[in-house]
Amino acid sequence: MCPSVDRNPDKETPLGISALTPPTRPEDVVETILEFPDNRLLIGLCGEFDRNLAQIEHQMGVHVLRRGNRLSVIGDKEAREQASAVLRGLYARLEAGRDVTAGDIDGAIRMGRPMPDTPRADSEQIEMFSGTGMELRTRKKPIQPRTEAQKDYVNNLFANELGFGIGPAGTGKTYLAVAVGVTMFISGAVEKIILSRPAVEAGERLGFLPGDMKEKVDPYMQPLYDALNDFLPSKQVQKLLEEKRIEIAPLAFMRGRTLANAFVVLDEAQNATTMQMKMFLTRLGEGSRMVITGDRTQVDLPRGVASGLADAERILKGVKGVSFNYFTSKDVVRHPLVARVIEAYEKDESQG
Repeated sequence: MCPSVDRNPDKETPLGISALTPPTRPEDVVETILEFPDNRLLIGLCGEFDRNLAQIEHQMGVHVLRRGNRLSVIGDKEAREQASAVLRGLYARLEAGRDVTAGDIDGAIRMGRPMPDTPRADSEQIEMFSGTGMELRTRKKPIQPRTEAQKDYVNNLFANELGFGIGPAGTGKTYLAVAVGVTMFISGAVEKIILSRPAVEAGERLGFLPGDMKEKVDPYMQPLYDALNDFLPSKQVQKLLEEKRIEIAPLAFMRGRTLANAFVVLDEAQNATTMQMKMFLTRLGEGSRMVITGDRTQVDLPRGVASGLADAERILKGVKGVSFNYFTSKDVVRHPLVARVIEAYEKDESQG
């Protein structure tokens, strides 16, 4: 991999340090030199107008200078080591023939930083970005978890026949579940994919929408179509939908069916009633996997109607073959502002 050398900064270095958060002790600020042999890949690592380096600087509290085929990482010891590990991992990703996007950098930073009270293991935490770690291979692009919670979630979806993903919007619960389903479908582990959501506003309101039943319910299912189109070519998605090897349907349409040899996802499960949830869970057939995702803070059921997700969580805790994974605002992989919005709402609710 890339050799690195620590040294005290020379006289020109203080210009680069001025933008940093001052370290505890001035002597802690040193320079780590990373050498990258392929200048073409180094250009991809730095990004257009060095925007990738700017993102790393902003998020990790270091300064990165480019000198020929070397990058100089300046900062306090812990931040410098973490940033160096992220840069090495991203370079290895480029060596494997894959692009580096802003989301990939964000994921590498999250996985490279130890959580509070968690022992640090750089080589293990950064492994998935070195081209040898966890990766979901779909027809359009490889997908990698970007946080420890996402990594545990994906592991559990492969290990258990029934998995729950519970947490706020933007944490990848549904996206990763669909990615796992597509991966298992491509590998032949399952014969079909079934994606479902409760059409909470169905009732009377649905009747006012124009078109036939499919046209009425499709707006409610659009997030599931979007996820599929991220992983499979659109023509293939259309063909598989026509062949019923992929089904996208409201929860009410699942009644009376036995779902065998299928990967089944119930999204927005907080809007399923207790009876609907029990009905759905008992559809699980031979050779199938089932994933339930939801956000307990966004229940749209009528007042006084209990959420089936909350009941299932209470009843199924500890049942063999069932896994529960929980996400927080720290796992949000959308715009950083989304995480701050969620934290603000959580703070307000806790004070209420």
